[in-house]
Amino acid sequence: MNILVVGAGGQIGTELIPHLQSLYGEDNVIAADLKKENVDRLQEFSRAVELDALDVKNYREVVEKFRINRIYNLVALLSATGEKNPMLAWDINMGALINSLELSRSYNCSLFTPSSIGVFGHSTPHAGTPQDTVMRPNTIYGVCKVSGELLSDYYFSRFGVDTRSVRFPGIISSGALPGGGTTDYAVEVFYEILQKGKYTCPIPENTYMDMLYMPDALRACTDLMDCDPALLVHRNSFNVTAMSFSPKELFTEIQKHIPSAEFTFEPDPVKSEISASWPDSMDDSCAREEWGRNPEWNLASMTKDMLSEIS
Repeated sequence: MNILVVGAGGQIGTELIPHLQSLYGEDNVIAADLKKENVDRLQEFSRAVELDALDVKNYREVVEKFRINRIYNLVALLSATGEKNPMLAWDINMGALINSLELSRSYNCSLFTPSSIGVFGHSTPHAGTPQDTVMRPNTIYGVCKVSGELLSDYYFSRFGVDTRSVRFPGIISSGALPGGGTTDYAVEVFYEILQKGKYTCPIPENTYMDMLYMPDALRACTDLMDCDPALLVHRNSFNVTAMSFSPKELFTEIQKHIPSAEFTFEPDPVKSEISASWPDSMDDSCAREEWGRNPEWNLASMTKDMLSEIS
């Protein structure tokens, strides 16, 4: 198994690389990123190359050189950042996906491209959001992710490309800072409280959103890709979650460990609108039934571990 992780310098990739190395061996995992500073950092613990996923010639050369047969395409401009420049978000998100799909088709690679709760919108059922339901997003990020799910299923049905993905909720991690998503508050708060003792939240206090702790997110990436394809009814994309909470509930949990922590709310209009359109809680029963999804972390255990790790 020779694995290429494209966009490896981001929040997920930074921790996915060592997770993959532990499963498949250090020499079998190649980290690729557009930014030289990210590549330099990744080279400290992995084989890493500089790669622009929008440059199909460069992308092809890397796939050929390392004889890649599995690709994790993590390239994305996230929700809140994407709203600042929608056309740039479309070009990056869809360009990287199309190149990944075409190269997977040409070189018989399996392909994982994460989707998101951003595919849902105001018309989607918010409580127990079903696996198969209305997807009418109100962000360019969500539009890209819906398009990506459809394209990935098309490449599977039309060309036989082994495409698989999950709809990630907010991902909480102590390993890397987030990069412009609506759920970033759930990571930022730990740093701010430990450094300054107080945090101002851009999300309304009673807004519920699904979340995953990074260890559960990493297992989702590899458990799905390693499962027997004969078990899969769905492919692109599976609801996955482990917990759903509001900012107020997260901050109450943090105060159990740091009673002096202070919290205020100054909702950001863009993030507030986006978060209001997303599910309060998703139904992930299809992932559990089809490939044995079983998250291990909850709000209490995640909070305790995040405070310990960041400290």
